[in-house]
Amino acid sequence: MTDRHDAEVPDGRGVPAPRPAPLPLPPATVPAGPQDGDVTDEMEEAYWSVHDGAAANATVRQVLARLPRITALIGRLAWHADRAATVTVLFCQLASAAMSAFGLIASVAVLQHLFAQGPTPDRVRDAIPQILLVVGFLATRALLEAAVAAAQARVTPKIRTALECEFFRLTAHVRLEAVEDAEWHDEVHRANDRGLFYARQIVGQVVSLASAALGLIGTAGVLSVLHPILLPLLLLSVVPVGAAAVRSARARFHSFKRWNALQRRVRVFSWLMLDVDAAAELRSDSAQGALLDEHRRLTTKIAAEDTRLGMHSALLNLAGRAVGGLGTGITYTALAAMLIAGWLPLAAGAGAVLAIQAGQASLTRLVEVAHLVYEHALWVTDLLAVQERCRRLLPREAELKAPGRVKTIALRDVHFTYPGKDTPALDGINMRLCAGETVAFVGLNGSGKSTCAKLLAGLYEAQQGSVCWDGVDVREMDAQSIHRQVACVLQEPARFPFSALSNITISTGSLMKADPQRAMDAAQASGAAGVIAALPRQWEALLSKRFKGGQELSGGQWAKIAVGRGLYKKAPLLLLDEPTASMDPPSEHAVYEAVLRGRLRKDQITVLISHRLASVVDCHKIFVFDSGRIVESGSHEDLMSLGAAYAAMFTLQAGGYRPRAAAAAVEEEEEEEEAK
Repeated sequence: MTDRHDAEVPDGRGVPAPRPAPLPLPPATVPAGPQDGDVTDEMEEAYWSVHDGAAANATVRQVLARLPRITALIGRLAWHADRAATVTVLFCQLASAAMSAFGLIASVAVLQHLFAQGPTPDRVRDAIPQILLVVGFLATRALLEAAVAAAQARVTPKIRTALECEFFRLTAHVRLEAVEDAEWHDEVHRANDRGLFYARQIVGQVVSLASAALGLIGTAGVLSVLHPILLPLLLLSVVPVGAAAVRSARARFHSFKRWNALQRRVRVFSWLMLDVDAAAELRSDSAQGALLDEHRRLTTKIAAEDTRLGMHSALLNLAGRAVGGLGTGITYTALAAMLIAGWLPLAAGAGAVLAIQAGQASLTRLVEVAHLVYEHALWVTDLLAVQERCRRLLPREAELKAPGRVKTIALRDVHFTYPGKDTPALDGINMRLCAGETVAFVGLNGSGKSTCAKLLAGLYEAQQGSVCWDGVDVREMDAQSIHRQVACVLQEPARFPFSALSNITISTGSLMKADPQRAMDAAQASGAAGVIAALPRQWEALLSKRFKGGQELSGGQWAKIAVGRGLYKKAPLLLLDEPTASMDPPSEHAVYEAVLRGRLRKDQITVLISHRLASVVDCHKIFVFDSGRIVESGSHEDLMSLGAAYAAMFTLQAGGYRPRAAAAAVEEEEEEEEAK
C-alpha cells in the first residue's frame, strides 16, 4: 500500500493535491505547556464546567427573574417526592417568618416599657410580660425551624433518590447509538457529576432563600407599622449592603471558575504520576523528574494566582463594608433626625435599629443564596433535560416479543450509516442464517462485520431494508425482548466487579440466582472452570481488587469468563466478536472446539467474527465483508477454490506460520505453476 504522505492525492476534479511542506528539524527546547500569562488560556472548557460562573455573568435582573421559576421547579420535585413534608416546610417557614416579625414588634413593646417614665423597677416589671412574649415567639420560631429542618431532611433524600434512580434507569436503557454519541456521553456525565450533586443541595438552598426573603418582608412590615417613612430608610440601608454582597458573590464565582481551570491543568500531571498504565514506561524512561518539575512550575503559578484572588477578595470585601457602612451611617443619621424632631418615639427608634440590622442580615443572606440557587438550578435543569432526552432515546416497546426459538434470520438489502458519517457502514447486505449453523464474518477493519453483528443483535436498527426473524421484521418486536434472545461475547468484555458466578449468570439478568448445572456446563465449555477452580472461594470469589480479598484476572482469563457468560445464556443467537483474541493457543483451541465443533445446538445460530481465519475453516458459511458490502460467501473450500479476497487473506496468514525456507519453496512452486 502506498503511504498517503508519499503520494499526491487527487481532488474531486482529478487534479493532484499539492504535496505537504517537508517537516522541519524540531527545536532544541520546547515548552511542555503554557508558560507565561494566564495558564488557563490554553485549556479547553471541560464538558462538566459549562455552567460554572454563570451566576457571576448574570445581571441582578436575570437572577431575580429566574428565582420564581426555580422555586416552582423545586416545589414540584418536592411535592412529588413527599407531599406531607413539602406542606410542612411551607407552613412552618411562613409561620417562622411571622414569629420573627411578631418577636420584633414585641421587642419594640419591651423597649417602650423600659424607656417609659417612672422608677426603673416599675418599668422592668411592666416589661416582663412583653419579655416573656418575646421569649415565646423566639422559642416558637426555634421549634418551627426545627420542624422545617426535619421535614427538609425527609424530602431532600427522596428527591435525590427519585432523580438518581430515574437518571440511571434511563441512561442504562437508551439505545446503543446514543451511548456511542460523544455529545450525549458528555451530557450524561455532566448530569451525573454536577446535576445529581447539586440536586441534593438545592432544596436546602431554596429553603434558605425563602427564609431570607420572608425575613426581609417581615422586617419591612414591622417598620411600616412603626412609621411609614422608615421603609425608605430600610431601602437606603440595605441597598449598599446588597450591592456589596452581589459584587462579593460574583467575585467568588469568577474565582471558583478560574481555580477549576487551573486545577485541571495540574491534574494532567497528577494523573500521569499516579496512572498504573503509564507507571512502567514512566519509570523505564526515568521521566519522573521532568514531570515533577512541570508540576512544581504549575503549582507555583497556582499559588500566586490564589494569593492574587485572595487579595482581590479582601479588598472587595473592604470596599463593600465601607459602602455598606456609609449607607448605614446615613440611615442612622436620618433616624436620629426623626427622633430629634419628635416624629418617632425613642422606643420605636431603637426597634427600628433592630429591624434595620435584621434586614441587612436577611438581604446579605438573600443575595448570597440567590446566586447559589441561580447557578445550581442550571445544573438541575440540565439534569432534567438530559433525562427528557434519554426518554426519547429508549428502545422501542411493543406487544410482540421475540421468539425463544428461531429457525431463520434474514437480512434483506440492509443499509446503515453512523450519525455524522457520509460513507455507509452497511451498503445493501443480504444474508440468510439458519438454526444449527455456524457462520463467520471476515474482512478488513472497518469493513462492516461488527456493525452487521450489532444489527443482528438488535442493538442497531436498519435504516433501509429489514432484519427478519422467521419472516417477522424485528422493528415490529419489543427491542428488549430481542436483546434477551441474543448472547454477545466481545473482544473486550465487561469486567463486572462481582463474584465469579455472578459474572457468568449476569447474561440472564441475574446476579444472585443461578442454575448450578447450567453454570458448570458453560464454565467447562469455555475454559472458565479452570480459572474459577484456582481462585480462593472459587465460585464466590470477588473479581475485583476494589474489595478485600478480591482477585485480579488476566485478559485471557476474563475472555474465558465472557465466553462462559455467553454460553450460559443459551440464546437462539450467539455472537462471538473476536472472543479469543487474548487467549493462549490451547485455550483458544478448546473454546472453538466447544463452540464451533464439539457441542453445536440444532436450535442455535452461531456467528463468529474473527481475523484469525484458521478459526473459521469449519464454519458452515463464511461471509467476506468489504466497504460495507458482502463480496464473497460460501464454505472455506468454496472460497479457496474461488481464489479471490478470502483465499488471498487466508494464504497470507498461513504463510506467516511456515518456516521461511518452506514458504520460499511454496512461492517458487506457485510461480512455476503460474508460468506453466
